[in-house]
Amino acid sequence: MRQFWPLLRMLAGVAILAALAMRLGTDAVVAGFRAITIEAVLAALGLGLLTTVVSAARWCLVARGLGLRLPLAVAVTDCYRALFLNSVLPAGVLGDVHRAVGYGRQIGDVGRGVRVVALERVTGQAAVVLVGVGVLLAAQPKLLTAAAGGLVPERPLAVALLLALAVALVALGTVDAGPRTRRIRRALRAGLADARAGVFSRGIWPGLVALSVAALAGYLALFVVAARAAGSVATLGQLLPLLVLGLLAMALPLNVGGWGPREGVTAVAFGTAGLGATQGLTTAVVYGVLSLIACLPGAVVLLLPRPTPAELPPALVVEGSS
Repeated sequence: MRQFWPLLRMLAGVAILAALAMRLGTDAVVAGFRAITIEAVLAALGLGLLTTVVSAARWCLVARGLGLRLPLAVAVTDCYRALFLNSVLPAGVLGDVHRAVGYGRQIGDVGRGVRVVALERVTGQAAVVLVGVGVLLAAQPKLLTAAAGGLVPERPLAVALLLALAVALVALGTVDAGPRTRRIRRALRAGLADARAGVFSRGIWPGLVALSVAALAGYLALFVVAARAAGSVATLGQLLPLLVLGLLAMALPLNVGGWGPREGVTAVAFGTAGLGATQGLTTAVVYGVLSLIACLPGAVVLLLPRPTPAELPPALVVEGSS
């Protein structure tokens, strides 16, 4: 089943886009592409630089918490490369996989390199989810309830799922299975240890929170640019809850390079708020195009040769490693 998951994700994203096209027509999609202006492109490139630098700084901070140093310039170029690959490749995460493995090879520990990038990404996604849900609960609780209603199982099923998860965790911790189970245990222990040092330590987590909020602000600013380019005249107070919901939808693993759930949820949110589902779809399309434009510097970085460990700056070293 694992080998078919990327294909299923892509098919789900395509199915969502096809359903939107059938229901709302293709005019909204065409209008989204026509709405791109030079001002919007420049804003996308500027905001893309801001969010990429912030994400790179967050990566450097996690690495520092684990006793590693990562120069900000190296982190920015690697993040740009990863963002571009995430946007143009179907799975949506292959750029981060490339970044994680490459960093692991640079420091001589692929496992730790992967964990550093995973912690950075999870921290960023957690900020989007926590802040986003908080904003929606404060501003549009009914909108959040309507969006999540179909995803929440009935109470008996939810209890059964939680019990099954608890049993699986207990079994994993007590049953002495084969080498695969032991590898999973070691990976979990290493991940928890790195999370304590690289995310939850007193000198690290405040900076991670600040950087994650700054990145979220950049994503929302780009969404506002997209909404204005798409012709929306709604106030920021009306737009922000809807755009937050669109960002939350992007975390769903059912997309094609980010496309799919974002367009569906934004169309539904705009329609529910009385701003028109077509307007929501056009806004999401403009945001998707601007997001791709924002990471285009990564295509230039991709053409440059990746430095070997011997060519890296002296700052990229492992402190206290064996």
